[in-house]
Amino acid sequence: MASLGVNIDHVATVRQARQTVEPDPVWAAAEAELGGADCITFHLRQDRRHILDRDVHLLKQTVQVKLNMEMSLADEIVEIALKIKPDQVSLVPENRQEVTTEGGLDVAGQMDRVSGAVKRLRDAGIIVSAFIDPDPAQIKASRDAGFGAIEIHTGKYANAKGEDELAEALAEIRASLSAGLDAGLIVHGGHGLTYRNVTPVAAMEGFSEFNIGHSIIARAVFVGLREAVAEMKRLIQEAAK
Repeated sequence: MASLGVNIDHVATVRQARQTVEPDPVWAAAEAELGGADCITFHLRQDRRHILDRDVHLLKQTVQVKLNMEMSLADEIVEIALKIKPDQVSLVPENRQEVTTEGGLDVAGQMDRVSGAVKRLRDAGIIVSAFIDPDPAQIKASRDAGFGAIEIHTGKYANAKGEDELAEALAEIRASLSAGLDAGLIVHGGHGLTYRNVTPVAAMEGFSEFNIGHSIIARAVFVGLREAVAEMKRLIQEAAK
């Protein structure tokens, strides 16, 4: 049964809107754990638009479940990851102007740079995952680059309109899941998953983890973070039955 990783970036986004101390994403991590989160995910961006270095250090000290750091290939960020040593890092593309991560990492197109970073991180004892589009070429490249895991970008499915688009997107995810497992990779999924659309993806046997942020934090505004996490986890568990 797939585990649930809760991305706490959006809590930090609210804090940074006022440049103040609350809401604290470190507190959010604790609340998410109490709600049943199996993993806490955060993205330390180069521009520090939400998660700050202070948060990273405190999360490392306090999180009791798996700690997953989303990150770019920037040298500064790689060095921070090597110093902090989260349980897992997820390499993602990063554009300073984007609202959220847009598209998967082009592993195939920058193999030398990616494989070098992967080796350094793996040598430090960190699980390394690639956030990639559901593309066979990127899955093969991820395996060849030394990744132990991939996270399939589910954004196309989340944004699909009409039955045909939905069916096509789900078929791509299913095929990529199968290809990833055949390549010997751990397969995660994430991006744009919500309480309304997670069930068909969570019902696919073979996913190890789903990383979900915005929908859970949005729900938490109304029911609290513990309950919002618990509700999402129940949906994932029920889909897997």
